[in-house]
Amino acid sequence: MRTILFTGPGGSGRTTVAAATALEAARRGSRVLVLSADRTDSLGAVLGTPTGGTPTAAAPGLTAWRPDATAGFRADLLAFQDRASTALDLLGAARLEAEELSPLPGAEELALLRALRDASAADAHDLLVVDLPPTPQALALLSLPEQLRRYLRRLLPAERQAARALRPVLGRLAGVPMPADWLYETAGRWDVELAAVQLAVEDPDTTVRLVAEPGPAGTDAVRAAATGLALRGLRADALIGNRVLPDTSHDAWQAGLAAQQRKALDEWRDEWRDTWGRTYAVAHLGRDPRGPEDLAALPVPGAGEAPEPVRWPVSEGDADGGRVFVWHIPLPGAIREELDLVRRGDELVVTVGAHRRIVALPSALRRCTVDGASLREGELRVRFAPDPELWPRTR
Repeated sequence: MRTILFTGPGGSGRTTVAAATALEAARRGSRVLVLSADRTDSLGAVLGTPTGGTPTAAAPGLTAWRPDATAGFRADLLAFQDRASTALDLLGAARLEAEELSPLPGAEELALLRALRDASAADAHDLLVVDLPPTPQALALLSLPEQLRRYLRRLLPAERQAARALRPVLGRLAGVPMPADWLYETAGRWDVELAAVQLAVEDPDTTVRLVAEPGPAGTDAVRAAATGLALRGLRADALIGNRVLPDTSHDAWQAGLAAQQRKALDEWRDEWRDTWGRTYAVAHLGRDPRGPEDLAALPVPGAGEAPEPVRWPVSEGDADGGRVFVWHIPLPGAIREELDLVRRGDELVVTVGAHRRIVALPSALRRCTVDGASLREGELRVRFAPDPELWPRTR
């Protein structure tokens, strides 16, 4: 199933463009599901059909779904109370009732990830269109499954779970109670669920489209998004300039703004061709689009084919008479002054401005020491030299 994730700076009209893309694909005969995480029904307002916790037919071939974060939050917390009942009773804690629970900030985004996982596993649609939050929150959300799985592996490693028969003995020796079986079982269940979400995000047919208004602020947003997506290995397949004014206006103010937009679009096409693929211009209708007729008037790009996956290759060569490996990490838009690298064991911590990711080293590089790094033409090149203590010796 093809999946397109839409994001962009706040107020850029990403929900409208996402809805128009979904409607256009449905009219071409695809079975389309469009998802949104907005607490207010902005997706329903654009489609002209209210959406909610139950998937709703918005048009022939098009289903809209805005997952109910409240129901999911209540079910999860009540289930946790039941599993932790012994500990809560020992502490004298008062149980929470379903009626007094309301979702915490971020619950909508977590519900969206679950819906993405379920829709990908169901395979009931040809195209999945996801209206993500604004870019900074969207990047954090898309990286959440990978981060949480790493935390679970560090806090509750699987090899300790295998020694469950020894935990009572270890508890007596240590003088403190050891984690109960249900904790490992819960962590295992979470890891499976997070792995399913991560698989959907990293699927070869999943891509990201950025919606922004052409101009100085939009240009800054495009640069930041390009770096953040590349650092997380996410594929971008289209850059969409939204609400583009016609260049035939006789009004001086509008003509000046249209000229600024055309200049920004030209710069995007030149600078980001290799990162975003094609740059599209979606005309301003002169009003806020509402309903299928307005959405059909927007010249949005079709779903198309997904581009090649983002690759971080390792090359081998010689330097100063010695063997050297170079890890090539694409980071378009990155600035040298905002770049920081730290190696922690078999992992590399990469920080670029506000973006940060911890990635596992390829197996060959784990037996090497870091020998330097450089940033050239939007690519981070980290050099590694074989560690004589770890690298196999040759005669």
